[in-house]
Amino acid sequence: MAISLSTSLLPNTFQCNGNHNHRSTRLFPNQPLNFGLKHHRNENKLSTPRNPPVLSAVSGSTGNEDNVDLLDTVKVFDLNGNEIPISDLWKDRKAVVAFARHFGCVFCRKRADYLASKKDVMDKSGAALVLIGPGSIEQAKTFAEQTKFKGEVYADPSHSSYNALRFVSGVTTTFTPKAGLKIIQLYMEGYRQDWKLSFEEDTVKRGGWQQGGILVAGPGKTNILYIHKDKEAGDDPDIEDILKACCS
Repeated sequence: MAISLSTSLLPNTFQCNGNHNHRSTRLFPNQPLNFGLKHHRNENKLSTPRNPPVLSAVSGSTGNEDNVDLLDTVKVFDLNGNEIPISDLWKDRKAVVAFARHFGCVFCRKRADYLASKKDVMDKSGAALVLIGPGSIEQAKTFAEQTKFKGEVYADPSHSSYNALRFVSGVTTTFTPKAGLKIIQLYMEGYRQDWKLSFEEDTVKRGGWQQGGILVAGPGKTNILYIHKDKEAGDDPDIEDILKACCS
């Protein structure tokens, strides 16, 4: 079965933007990481915010981590159109939050199933399962209906959460040999790209090159326990790392 990598990954557009600096960091569990340290050019001192988030693990990390603080300004929308501060998703509970490339993406449909297969474990630990996609509320509704995703689905039309977390975006993070092989594997497993969603204006206009990630956080707005930032399309982390962060 011949499958075109160029048509399976994203809409046919050649706009490119985003950060391509791939830096991986692994910290020991429960080791705090201060996101808020800022160096002043002409001063030999550091300033520290009052309540920096605490991170116990970072995988595939890219960009300046103190941008996690920008999550305080991010709003997402539920399927009823209600605007919600993203940090409210884990303010009073623990949550596993998956960030999709876009709602039509075949990789994201696999990721939804991959995480939902462990939802019973998450439920027993009181951890919510959440998926956020960069697109409209209608796109989010269609994704939820098509996939029968067992968790909560939210839309981020402005892509502000992706910008705050500095998820990578670009042609070179989308067209990779590994992603191409995974496309073939997923099609053989029965997964399909939704081309109508993939070619909707929002996805096409922004290039379709966005990568996502997975975050485990809460309870507490600044209690970030784990972040995985996809280095390329289809870059799923080990499920055991996620469960260790959310359920141990």
